[in-house]
Amino acid sequence: MEAGSTPVDLLAGASLNPKPKIVVILGASGSGKSKLAIDLGFHFPIEIINADSMQVYRGLDVLTNKVPVHEQKGIPHHLLGTISPNVEFTAKDFRDSAMQLIDEIWSRNCLPVIVGGTNYYIQALVSRFLLDEHADYLPGDNEKDDSELGPTSTNCDYSYSRLKDIDPVAADRIHPNDQRKIKQYLSLYSQFSVLPSKFFQGNTMQNWGRAVNLKYDCCFICVDASLPALDQYVNHRVDCMVSSGLLSEVRDIYISNADYTRGLRQAIGVREFEDFLRYWNSEHESSFACPELFQENMRLILDSVGNDRPKFKLEEAIEKVKLNTRRLVRRQRRRLSRLEELFGWNIHFIDVTECLQCASDSLWTANVVEPSVSIIKSFMDETGTSESAIGGCKEIKLAQKDLWTRYVCQACGNKELRGEHEWEQHKQGRSHRKRASKIKRSGVLFDTSHTSTMKINI
Repeated sequence: MEAGSTPVDLLAGASLNPKPKIVVILGASGSGKSKLAIDLGFHFPIEIINADSMQVYRGLDVLTNKVPVHEQKGIPHHLLGTISPNVEFTAKDFRDSAMQLIDEIWSRNCLPVIVGGTNYYIQALVSRFLLDEHADYLPGDNEKDDSELGPTSTNCDYSYSRLKDIDPVAADRIHPNDQRKIKQYLSLYSQFSVLPSKFFQGNTMQNWGRAVNLKYDCCFICVDASLPALDQYVNHRVDCMVSSGLLSEVRDIYISNADYTRGLRQAIGVREFEDFLRYWNSEHESSFACPELFQENMRLILDSVGNDRPKFKLEEAIEKVKLNTRRLVRRQRRRLSRLEELFGWNIHFIDVTECLQCASDSLWTANVVEPSVSIIKSFMDETGTSESAIGGCKEIKLAQKDLWTRYVCQACGNKELRGEHEWEQHKQGRSHRKRASKIKRSGVLFDTSHTSTMKINI
């Protein structure tokens, strides 16, 4: 905290705002969100709320890259390693917990700082994002008993095929394996007899269309970097995790043919090692059961010369972790772009590319910490509805944007894109342009059919 400053001084004027002020630090995996948040504690009286959907669980501290206590520098951290690894901590659970924490943090005259790369957690907290919350705005009395809810909500068939039969437009909007959304959509229909596509096309635009409808006065800071720098850093970080005991952590929770759709086992780095751990357990059961011997064997395998089967399978698993993490980075960046372009969030982007390429404390302070401190100071000085959250109260009319059409790029192996925004971004990508150019030179043409699924020519 700055010399001479007190929580009351630094947060002066914030209480005049009808919406509580919060700082939200966004960014892709490996960009330095947690480091920035902790450094902000030297300038402001803050408490940190973790918004990473895997770091909320107990266990796998190395794999999920939790900040160790000795690196937290005395800054209170909430929702960090506090949830049982076997339960499903949903966006609704996060929203309800974080809202209570924000009230408590403000009661202590501190500034809540939300930190994490799970963007749907953050959407759930600050905007009208969840289906149960949308239902509050449906016409009529929501306090109905089961006999009044239309189609029965018990023993419901929560399958993608059923959703496609009921509402093909909504089914085209989500992936067939996205069980969470399939169940949400069918539950909405079951309880209110409303087609999800019709409901979202109306109420989503009304409730999300203007950023002024955010529940908090938000200062959004995105720690950003170039993809090559992030890719290089991710690869290096995975190698460091392996050296620090990642394999022993995964071995401790290994269950053959486990359910990887719930709890902590959803984390990247668990499923990827299943084939290797199954193989090693079958071939070396005694060493698998001994943690110290297992860790030593893993080190010997990675240090060995040659490419025998154990080393091949282990290195293959590590490369899968790196690949899937790099894919996660791209998804996170696309979603951040959507929050800014479609929902009107005014996000302050801080470029950390140079800092990832050159580990220098002075460079980090000058390029990242100081600009962020300046942004937050300006934000805290504002009264009323903050323009940092709503982009000058500019209304974003989602009704004019194509959010629902599914685009299928045949040039890229029938890759699915959802909405015009994702389609336009995809067309600008290097891989698509290279494939499109090659196909054009070959003279191959694709048909276009204008149905709920659009086959798009290159």
